[in-house]
Amino acid sequence: MSAVAFLAEGQHLSFQRPTGALVRRSCAGWLVAFALGAAVAFAAGPTYELLGHEAPDFALHAVSGGNVRLSEHRGEVVVLSFWGSRCPPCREQLAALDKSLATYRSAGLQVYGINVDDDQSRALDFAHGEAVSFALLLDPEKNVSRSYQVDNLPMTVLIDRSGVVRYVMRDYNAKAQDLYRQQVRVLLNE
Repeated sequence: MSAVAFLAEGQHLSFQRPTGALVRRSCAGWLVAFALGAAVAFAAGPTYELLGHEAPDFALHAVSGGNVRLSEHRGEVVVLSFWGSRCPPCREQLAALDKSLATYRSAGLQVYGINVDDDQSRALDFAHGEAVSFALLLDPEKNVSRSYQVDNLPMTVLIDRSGVVRYVMRDYNAKAQDLYRQQVRVLLNE
């Protein structure tokens, strides 16, 4: 008889309970297997609940003046990048997004950077120091950040032409950037 079976069957986990004299010896093994499974699930990160759902609409003020309403950009692929002034990877990502916009704007790409700083003066100083061609938006009450479940900076959300959230990138690195470019191309070709 097997002590404990911890089998991955596609998306399902199967726990088999030990019987007889093996119960005492196998309980520790079962706990280790359960803890390992929980650690793997935690390391994989939380599920982003907005994937596949309509993107929450918003209207925010742009640093350069005027307001931006997301729903006015139906028919375009929209990238939302949530950033903070004290986030060094955010600066790198904003520059990379600016290059993407220069390449794909004519195909229907729109990019917005949404600031999540508590101190709006820091946000403005940071924004004025950035040379990007897309609008940097202010979210002083964090309502948009909450509705998009921002849990890490930088965080990037890709929205398709029909307004559905299709991809989220919770960090910025070369591998994630390559995947982002692939996803943008897929969405632009739909």
